[in-house]
Amino acid sequence: MLTLRSLAAHLSLIPASGNMIMHRLSAPGSIHRPGVTSLFGSNGPLLGQAVTLSRQLHRETPDVEVDLRQLDGEDSGIAEVLMCRQKARNALGNVFVSQMREIVACVSCDAAVRVLVFRSLLPGVFCAGADLKERAQMNNTQSDLFVHGLRSLMMEIASLPMPTVAALDGVALGGGLELALACDLRTAAYSAQMGLIETTRGLLPGAGGSQRLPRAVGVAVAKEMIFTGLRVGGQRAEELGLVNRAVPQNQTGDAAYREAVSLAREILPQAPIAVRMAKEAMNRGIEVDSTTGMAIERMCYAQVIPTRDRQEGMAAFIEKRPPHYTGE
Repeated sequence: MLTLRSLAAHLSLIPASGNMIMHRLSAPGSIHRPGVTSLFGSNGPLLGQAVTLSRQLHRETPDVEVDLRQLDGEDSGIAEVLMCRQKARNALGNVFVSQMREIVACVSCDAAVRVLVFRSLLPGVFCAGADLKERAQMNNTQSDLFVHGLRSLMMEIASLPMPTVAALDGVALGGGLELALACDLRTAAYSAQMGLIETTRGLLPGAGGSQRLPRAVGVAVAKEMIFTGLRVGGQRAEELGLVNRAVPQNQTGDAAYREAVSLAREILPQAPIAVRMAKEAMNRGIEVDSTTGMAIERMCYAQVIPTRDRQEGMAAFIEKRPPHYTGE
């Protein structure tokens, strides 16, 4: 018989003792450099101060292909994964994937990050998909192992405890769209192009796309897109439910990013533990039958009952004032 305790242990949501554990760690070897307003200089798109994290990997590797930045000031709690592989349009090569995996591992145990935005620093491109030049040098076994690792990375992104938002200001094809699909929410510029085009290359989506796209747009639409290698723009993607919000592109080419930050700011004031548990309940519940899903919901709900944030939420309601949540 499946009990709530055994179900919780199986899903690794709470330890065997039943006590909730919240971690708050900094990236190993990270250096905080306050006062950096933007990687683009004083005229960059960010409002307020930011903190750039320089990791040990980047001190040893001259080419930074993926980086992490935590926003400051009123946007404290929002972090950004910055994709910046200039020479290959953010293609998913070995170095790119390795750096992305390191960042995801660091962020996953940092309770200070309430929302994580994935964005590209390259104009007109989010992620062009697989690095076909690297893949051409691999034998069948190496190729299979690499794609397995890529699939594992997407699962790690999908399993991050905080809400994630992908900002599609340009092309997101193949593995690039699979990366966006691994995020909880997506924003897109009208001019963005996205699609799972693997069948046009003699392949099929291998990093979770064949599973996540049907859950996002429905089975029939997903089959049409994958069978034909169809590419859709931002407006059509919003109509299909592939992205949450689509906006006209602006002169600086970062409209989807700005919309993603706006969405993150709407999440930021909410109780962070409650948001994380709501994500857990939905992500786990959608994969099981409704009875088991209800048990998962009950277990997740039990995690928020003893929190100070729940007490603060009730007090704020009674006192008719905005709540101030601390994540405790």
